[in-house]
Amino acid sequence: MTSTPTIRCVGCGAPFPDVSGPTHPYMESCPGCWAAYGEVLAREYGDRGHWASHRLTVDAYAVQHPDRPSRKSAQSVAGHLMSLCVVLERGMPAEGATKVLAAAVDCGVPYPWLTPPASRGDITVADVRKAADAGEHAEVVLRWAKGAWAAWAPRHGQIHALLRSLGA
Repeated sequence: MTSTPTIRCVGCGAPFPDVSGPTHPYMESCPGCWAAYGEVLAREYGDRGHWASHRLTVDAYAVQHPDRPSRKSAQSVAGHLMSLCVVLERGMPAEGATKVLAAAVDCGVPYPWLTPPASRGDITVADVRKAADAGEHAEVVLRWAKGAWAAWAPRHGQIHALLRSLGA
């Protein structure tokens, strides 16, 4: 029996099978990581019990997988960091965070490139994929989001300033 070799995802650093396949156009990952994220999203879309974690899932994945500097990637990272900030620091519900993210995208302001931290958190989509049930899924996603937000601590001041500029 042979096993598929693994590689470390260029974004989150987790090991995944070295397979070919699609990836996101402006979130840098390996195909195995992108496929794992798709599995987690399918679980969230397919089961109401998993859905409550969706906002944090999307935000954590996005900030762990920034691409190279570009307008779209800078906007994505800044917007998802703002969403994580309002949920984790202010306790804003997911619906409110989604509105903040939409305002960040719709304002038309070009965002500065935020240089990613070397480590983007210890929990990754690989850990979330292993969750046995909706309760465990929610716990792991929350730890993932908190770890991803903490990894970007050197940029928190910039994120707070961007939120103030949006009136959020």
